[in-house]
Amino acid sequence: MNDDNSRDLYDRALSVMPGGVNSAVRAAIEPYPFFVQKGDGGHVIDADGNRYVDWVMGLGPLLLGHDLPEPVQAGIQQKASEGPMYGTPTEVEVDLAEFVVRHVPSVEKIRFVNSGTEATTSAVRLARGYTGRNKIVVMQGGYHGAQESTLVEGDAENPRPSSAGIPQSFAEHTLPVPFNDGEAIREVFDEHGDDIAAVLTEPILGNYGIVYPEEGYHEFLRDITEEHGSLLIFDEVITGFRVGGLGCAQSEFGVTPDLTTFGKIIGGGFSVGAVGGRAEIIEHFAPSGDVFQAGTFSGHPVTMAAGLETLQFAAENDVYDHVDGLGEQLRGGLTEILADQAPSYTVTGTASMFKVIFTRDGPGRDSLEEQCGAGCRQNPTCPRYDYCPKNAADVKNAETERWRRVFWGKMKAQNVFLSQNQFECQFVSYGHTEADVEETLEAYKQAL
Repeated sequence: MNDDNSRDLYDRALSVMPGGVNSAVRAAIEPYPFFVQKGDGGHVIDADGNRYVDWVMGLGPLLLGHDLPEPVQAGIQQKASEGPMYGTPTEVEVDLAEFVVRHVPSVEKIRFVNSGTEATTSAVRLARGYTGRNKIVVMQGGYHGAQESTLVEGDAENPRPSSAGIPQSFAEHTLPVPFNDGEAIREVFDEHGDDIAAVLTEPILGNYGIVYPEEGYHEFLRDITEEHGSLLIFDEVITGFRVGGLGCAQSEFGVTPDLTTFGKIIGGGFSVGAVGGRAEIIEHFAPSGDVFQAGTFSGHPVTMAAGLETLQFAAENDVYDHVDGLGEQLRGGLTEILADQAPSYTVTGTASMFKVIFTRDGPGRDSLEEQCGAGCRQNPTCPRYDYCPKNAADVKNAETERWRRVFWGKMKAQNVFLSQNQFECQFVSYGHTEADVEETLEAYKQAL
């Protein structure tokens, strides 16, 4: 496989961009990433003409794939042809807001921003402004963008910045706890309950290998936040309009948070973010309230059109049946492959998300008949239950270096593009086919 052009482009990029990239994860593959020239359905073609089945899908935004259906493409092009942006409201942002309010249980009003990071930053500020409290509870390994309040590691007793450039005094207001650990949540509320503005969590950990919640966990979060007058914030930047269809993951789990953050699919592949929730809380954003939030490109008309056309197309066609069905086939096929070739590994994911976690321990081959059939569901009766990842630490303890240094390259050599490390999610799109699934499963067989 020739990659001369990608190598030369990376050499040029190193001279003008830190690490040769504009987002750190893109440099995770050694010795250098391949550079994409264009997309085609469920595939990408790189700068050297190599074609790959693409399960990264822009890290999640491309629900419809690289080839947008004609009405979606036409709607975007029409809006772009009318002018780039205006610094004043447009009808299409109202249309998209109304669509989201109709379909997402928690959203009565919404504020559009420009990225998932901006959405979670704004949500944290809003929660603090609304409650008059300072502290935020987050899940260890959860990712909420490149912002000071959540780039924090350690535990609730000893939180510390996970990046240079963040003062320790910022980190002291963030309380990290393990995902799926109700006792840890109760302990931080016993200690800090009067100063906890919100619990911020992904419904499913999506940036740490895909970790499903245990039964009752989100209901517990809902109850304890209400008990203490704190807010529950679901970060649905990844799961929004992917898990649970148009109702998002909160409808799948039957738990309604106070605030929800969005990104990725809600902008149809363009830069976007949003904060939605109860009207009385969202109204605290300026200009109607005292929590400042603004942005030159917020509600950008082309982005709003892309998001609206994407979601309307999904609502009127078989998009979710298609992507969720292929996701089920992938996870089911992977479960069978692992049972035969790597029984300690764990298949995770739901709907159109999937991943194989290279867990080090597992039950014996002979006991796998009753395991979860198409992705871990934290089922206590499953023979994998005592071994499957319950939180980010469990994923981190897997064979993450084998994934990155050995397995990823073997899959690329078979023209399958997977996420750049053990932690990032993988996604099915409307552009994928059953042939793509079959090709990918065969590649897993060879690579494992």
